[in-house]
Amino acid sequence: MAEAVSRVDEGEAGSKGLKANALGMLSGIVIGVASTAPGYSLAASLGLVVAAVGLQAPAIMFLAFLPMLFIAAAYYYLNRADPDCGTTFSWVTRAMGPHVGWMGGWGIIVADIIVMANLAQIAGKYTFLLFGADGVAESVLWVTLAGVVFIAVLTWVCYVGIEASARTQYFLLGAEIVTLVIFATVALGKVWFGDVAGSVQPSLSWLNPFAINDLSGLTAGILLAVFIYWGWDSTVTVNEETEDSTRTPGVAAIISTIILVGIYVVVSFAAQAFAGTEVLVENSDDVLSVLGTEVLGSPLDKLLIIAVLTSAAASTQTTILPTARTSLSMAVKGAAPRMFGNIHPRYLTPSTSTIWMGALSIAWYVGLTLVSENILFDSIAALGLMIAFYYGLTGLACPIYYRRELFKSAGSAIMVGLAPLLGGLILAGVFIKSCIDLADPENSESGSSWLGLGPPLVIGVGFLLFGVVLMVLQRRANPAFFRRRPEVVGPDGTAARPPTVAPDEGRA
Repeated sequence: MAEAVSRVDEGEAGSKGLKANALGMLSGIVIGVASTAPGYSLAASLGLVVAAVGLQAPAIMFLAFLPMLFIAAAYYYLNRADPDCGTTFSWVTRAMGPHVGWMGGWGIIVADIIVMANLAQIAGKYTFLLFGADGVAESVLWVTLAGVVFIAVLTWVCYVGIEASARTQYFLLGAEIVTLVIFATVALGKVWFGDVAGSVQPSLSWLNPFAINDLSGLTAGILLAVFIYWGWDSTVTVNEETEDSTRTPGVAAIISTIILVGIYVVVSFAAQAFAGTEVLVENSDDVLSVLGTEVLGSPLDKLLIIAVLTSAAASTQTTILPTARTSLSMAVKGAAPRMFGNIHPRYLTPSTSTIWMGALSIAWYVGLTLVSENILFDSIAALGLMIAFYYGLTGLACPIYYRRELFKSAGSAIMVGLAPLLGGLILAGVFIKSCIDLADPENSESGSSWLGLGPPLVIGVGFLLFGVVLMVLQRRANPAFFRRRPEVVGPDGTAARPPTVAPDEGRA
């Protein structure tokens, strides 16, 4: 029994060998905002949101922010008790047991690998567009090669140290936000002080969600907007490398979501005020590049290409960080092969996990591109299932883990209990609604049917089932971790460590 307990207690927060106190509050916020790729997210999603709700797109941006804020509250309180770089994996394991926790960690890994293909493709394409090579930007071969180079280079940056990663993010995110601010300022200025054909005078009524009369449009808009907030949790996955690890990462996560809602609301106001709704809907695949020339003129329109390019590049890098640290945490606790727990002796980064993340991302991207670009796009559609899955689990884990502390004050009941619970339930609803929508083959990129269902649903559910298979194999290899019992937070607000293995099972 003593041996089993020691094996599952390995790798608790702060003991994995990562470089402590390497990041501050600002670095955490930068990583959190950059991970969401706001420039690319707006370019790819704003037109679709406008198609669903018209001029109420800013209202949808704010509504989608609320469940993200609720989940960010869950991250804050769970991290305060257990500042473990495994985040969802570690917290859900404590609150709901090792099997559910393992699947939460798997959800993070799968979501990050899936999205890497899309980010790499965008980074590759926009590199050629930046230099005016529009014809090359349409070449699958050259775009794929450029995307592979991006993944390889940014994997190396993550490998050589967390400080190098943070410094790179300052540049990439800075260029992105400055460009978006310039775009929004010039667009609104031209509307207010000029006579722009097709423009619409901005109104605060655009923030009123009750002006949306179509319930299906409201639902579709929220579904689209929820996912453009995804990624801010990366700031918490570097908690063991952050100053004041029990507080700073959680605060940075909350601030990141607030910054994001500001960016999304302001840019959506500016874009639809300048162009109206029809132009945004007609160019829903990339609204920013279309508006760039009209708003900024040539050659300043290249700034928006830079915004999308730096957005995709920044998010590529900050997607590698959480995956490597999730697999690191899983490995040192016996939930994954031990090799993923290796730490580089000089750089103090999860060396093996980082390399594997880059290699798997390249293999996934190249493999899907060789098979069919339609399947690549269908896999991106399945991404929403993974996001809703692990965010929802995290929201539900918070009140379960803190259940003995919830009613000691009204603040605890609301902030630790009600808000995370609402966030988890909303994301559970998003998961169910997404499954229903993705079941229809017509909602896939190819329109084809797999097993009578849409390919995105088959891909998403298939990954979850594959995770169950891997979990069973890992349980056979190292059963000690899977004997852990659910826990509750300790009376001092930190992770309690009661006996983690049932006595009878330990003797076995």
